[in-house]
Amino acid sequence: MTLLPHGLGQRLAAIVGDRYTRLRPGELAVYGQDGLPAEPSPPGAVVLPGSREEVIAVVKLLHEAGVPWVARGAGTGLSGGAVASSDSVIIGLTRLTRILDLSVGSRRAVVEPGVVNARLSAYTIPHGLVYAPDPSSQTACTLGGNVAENAGGPHCLKYGVTTNHILALEVVLPDGSVVQLGSPSGDAWGPDLVGLFVGSEGMFGIATRITLRLVPVPEAVRTYLADFGSVRAASESVSAIVATGVIPAALEMMDQACVRAVEASIYAAGYPIDAAAVLIVELDGSREGVAADSDVVAPLLAAHGARQLRVADDPAERARLWQGRKKAFGAMGRIAPDLAVQDAVVPRSVLPDVLDRITVVGERHDLVVSNVFHAGDGNLHPNISFDRRDLRRTAQVHAALSEIMEACVAQGGSITGEHGVGADKRDYMPLVFNAASLDAMCRVRRVWDPLERANPGKVLPVNACREWRAGGVE
Repeated sequence: MTLLPHGLGQRLAAIVGDRYTRLRPGELAVYGQDGLPAEPSPPGAVVLPGSREEVIAVVKLLHEAGVPWVARGAGTGLSGGAVASSDSVIIGLTRLTRILDLSVGSRRAVVEPGVVNARLSAYTIPHGLVYAPDPSSQTACTLGGNVAENAGGPHCLKYGVTTNHILALEVVLPDGSVVQLGSPSGDAWGPDLVGLFVGSEGMFGIATRITLRLVPVPEAVRTYLADFGSVRAASESVSAIVATGVIPAALEMMDQACVRAVEASIYAAGYPIDAAAVLIVELDGSREGVAADSDVVAPLLAAHGARQLRVADDPAERARLWQGRKKAFGAMGRIAPDLAVQDAVVPRSVLPDVLDRITVVGERHDLVVSNVFHAGDGNLHPNISFDRRDLRRTAQVHAALSEIMEACVAQGGSITGEHGVGADKRDYMPLVFNAASLDAMCRVRRVWDPLERANPGKVLPVNACREWRAGGVE
């Protein structure tokens, strides 16, 4: 049941058209979740603007009506950040799909927020350029959502996450006004407001124009698949590689549970199912540089217990190796209907101990836990397969996830590496931030959104921002 003001749906339709306004319960149910398996929360309405002008008009209307809203891209997020309540409106940005400009000489592109991540690179690769951040969901996720979440991906070890590749933004603020942040050249003009906006999870406004930095397609790429008899041996080899000074383009790990799920699926990549863990190590750069790095990495993997080393130099074989890794989350659907994907970061030096701890937690709660993650920068993704219709099992999953998060923080880690905080990890924020820090975040948020109507109730604990309460502001 919608809690929106009478007639608001018709006023929204007057801006974008009836075809792009969703008001019926069945239509709204589609938007009741993102990638997080949680209790559905259908919004009061969904509106799908087709231009920046329509975005501005919609935001102004909602501001005047006093209605909260949530900006949403493809809905692939894993933190409950793109979900709204029945008193709120979802502003879907998937119709804003234009690549507005490509400047090969200055290595930059200007895009709308609904452009799919992988589509941009497909567009730029013929020009010798690529957009480096590559989330596992890159064939579906949108660049506007990547900006909101500061998305990463396997290649962020060498190339950095989204914030390292955003030069400028056009932003519609929560009152409908428009501001320009950053500069097309990437030069710093005053405070780094672009850096502040990237990763703000929809609480500051909507990016309608995104100016991105592109990087040259590397001259040479070599990808290794190494398999190990123990997770600890694979973990220790990760730290050993980085300690040499070689920075791989990517350094990814999957444990046996994940490997077996992948190999039983249509995404099978030829991983050995008897391995306790596999590493994907990708090197790129000049031909000479890749050869020199290979001379360091290959012997080191063998010295740390790699049972066999498979090398992929041609694009087709590399694509097959990466398919298994990037589609791992989908492959886990074979295990159970629901998948809780946790996201935390720990120092590389404690990876073996933390992974041992995750195994213990899973066994104590009798849960199926699999790990697939960005080992090179310690960004863990412990995954728990379950059926949320089993309420007892669901309670065990939540308890296990809390224990895993607390263990990561205790080892000097953080509560998110790339999936954001959203609603899922909001209550973990006090584990890493004290009351004064949380209050400072609230005050910064109110500079952009004084009434706290943009993605309300996300990221910051309710007791940290006392003005917010479910259903609006006091």
